[in-house]
Amino acid sequence: MAAQQWNTDNDTTWKKFLDYNPLPESIDFYIKAKYVQKDSLNNLSTNLQETYPGVVKEFQFPTETVSKVSKYVKTGAIIFLFAAIILTILVIFSIDNTIRLAMYSNRFLIKTMQMVGATRWFIAKPINVRAILNGLIASLIAIAAIWGTILLIEMFIPDFKVLHDNASLIMLFGIIIILGISITLVSKHRAVIKYLRMKLDDLY
Repeated sequence: MAAQQWNTDNDTTWKKFLDYNPLPESIDFYIKAKYVQKDSLNNLSTNLQETYPGVVKEFQFPTETVSKVSKYVKTGAIIFLFAAIILTILVIFSIDNTIRLAMYSNRFLIKTMQMVGATRWFIAKPINVRAILNGLIASLIAIAAIWGTILLIEMFIPDFKVLHDNASLIMLFGIIIILGISITLVSKHRAVIKYLRMKLDDLY
């Protein structure tokens, strides 16, 4: 097929000088992202040529490009991880302060329930249940936003589908749900316990 295409696009004088087809079969394939490393590709090249001697004549890949991409990916991953940690801490503190501020408006209700004989567990239980539900709803909204963003990016830039990893996304969504529930539950429970331990005069 390569020879026919060559003959169509060019002259056929090469047949006068060569008695073999100078256009051998070739296979183009894509490597998974985690294997796009110079060492991994060199090992793959050696393995293929040793496994199929005489069949695989040559293994080519853009060496310089792979080296530069690997370097930039590692640097970008470190920067992204650092930024993600800082943003996570800021978000956790913001959510915690927002919840504590919301609980501040209910401090007299919590103290009144304690004064009429309600136990700590009786007071904290409905608040904890509400915290779990709020955390779950917030997590689902965040997951929907992330999923929608991924679909939108893949719609406009189809090449990004190569990076799509359902297992990693499921793990990420699980972490989001756990964090969402944990943050709201811990923040609200701490606020309830704090106001239960305070004296009535200190609430003013």
